[in-house]
Amino acid sequence: MSCKKVFPLAVIAAFCLVAVIRSIATAEPSKDSKPASQPEFKLPPGWTADDMKSCMLAATPGKMHERLAKSIGKWEGKNTMWMYPGAEPIKSDCSSTIAPLMDGRFTKCEMAGEMPGMGPYSGLGIYGFDNVSQKFVCTMIDNHNTGMMIGVGELSSDGKTITWNFTFNCPLTGKPAVMRQIEKVTGPDRMSLEMFAADPKSGKEFKMMTIDFTKKK
Repeated sequence: MSCKKVFPLAVIAAFCLVAVIRSIATAEPSKDSKPASQPEFKLPPGWTADDMKSCMLAATPGKMHERLAKSIGKWEGKNTMWMYPGAEPIKSDCSSTIAPLMDGRFTKCEMAGEMPGMGPYSGLGIYGFDNVSQKFVCTMIDNHNTGMMIGVGELSSDGKTITWNFTFNCPLTGKPAVMRQIEKVTGPDRMSLEMFAADPKSGKEFKMMTIDFTKKK
């Protein structure tokens, strides 16, 4: 069987398994709350009450999701970009709209601005907190790439900073690369982003961009 056939089947199977586990975790075991036409809920063979509880906890939004929700709203940003180490900074503006998704389990971030030399920029990020891994997670796409950036983030002890490591495929090397991003709350309605990546020619990390955001009233 070809890879083209195997991959979609594997994705579908994984999706179905996750859907089944989540449906079991959110099922109500009480007969009284179910319509008479539905059969009594039973755990799958080998499952325990603790297994059920683990799935329910994994699916339930918590404090870290509340932390994400604090960013919901419209933001205006001031960008400073460096195209390579030692380059002159380039200034521009951007905007960001953050909205809740999936009953508070995720947030959606829509970015818009101008990419120097490349024209209008639009990006979409889905942010969440994975209760299983205990890490912040993110997937980002934009109109200047055909690949996705996948990020994992950790919160600082003071709750103000999330340090992200995003992986992507570098078009120059053709290999996976990492972009480091520091997201910091700098005031009641202010936030900053700093982005660092390795120069594909020298391999040295440099600051690519900073964005200072102000939340619109």
